[in-house]
Amino acid sequence: MPTSSSRPSSKQPASWAYTEQFVPEDDVLQRARARAAELDVEPVSTGVAAALTVLAAAVGARTVVEVGTGTGVSLLSLLRGMAEDGVVTTIDPDGEAQRAAREAVADDGIRTNRARFINGRALEVLPRLTDGAYDLVLLDGDEREYGAYLEQAHRLLRAGGLLVVDDALFKGRVVDPAVRDASTAALREVSRAVLEDGNWFPTMLPTGDGLLLAVKHG
Repeated sequence: MPTSSSRPSSKQPASWAYTEQFVPEDDVLQRARARAAELDVEPVSTGVAAALTVLAAAVGARTVVEVGTGTGVSLLSLLRGMAEDGVVTTIDPDGEAQRAAREAVADDGIRTNRARFINGRALEVLPRLTDGAYDLVLLDGDEREYGAYLEQAHRLLRAGGLLVVDDALFKGRVVDPAVRDASTAALREVSRAVLEDGNWFPTMLPTGDGLLLAVKHG
C-alpha cells in the first residue's frame, strides 16, 4: 500500500502544468519553438528547457554534448546556463532543423563559436569525441539507440559529469509493462541500466515527459 508521501495527489495534473510553466520563456525561445512546429520537430518541454539551464549552471558546464539538435530550444537552454566560454557540440542528421537552430543561436546574440554543429548520425559521431572531456551529455535523439548512446556518454563524461536523458517516461509508456515497442523498450532498458550500474548516481524527475539524471562517479 502506498504511503501518504508516495500516494498520487488528485491535484497532480494541475501541479505538473504549474511547474512546466513556472519559468516563462522569452521571445527567442518562442520563435525557436515556432520553427519546430513548422518543421514538425518536437522540442523539449518548457519545464525541461528551464531545467537544462539550471543543470548546466549547477555543474559549471563548459563542455557539453547534445544528441538531437532540433531547432535549438534545448541548445539555447544549455548555453544560457553555461560559462561564457562554454561550448555545446550538438549532433543531428536533420540539416534543415540545424539551420533553424543556427538562426536561434544568432537570434539570441550568442557567439557562433559556442555552438559546434555536427550534421550526422550520433552513433557515427560520438565515437570520434574525446574521452572524459565533457561536463554534461544530453540524450534527445533516436530512442531506439539510447543503449548505445549511454555507453558513449559514460566514456565521454568526466568524473562528476552529468547525464541527462529526455523523454525517459515516453508519454507514460515506459511504466506500462504491456507496451513493448522498440523505442519504449530501449528507454526502459536505459533507465534500468543506469539504476543498476554502480558507476552512476541516478534519479528520475517527472519534468516534461520524464527526465533521467545521473552523475558519473569513479
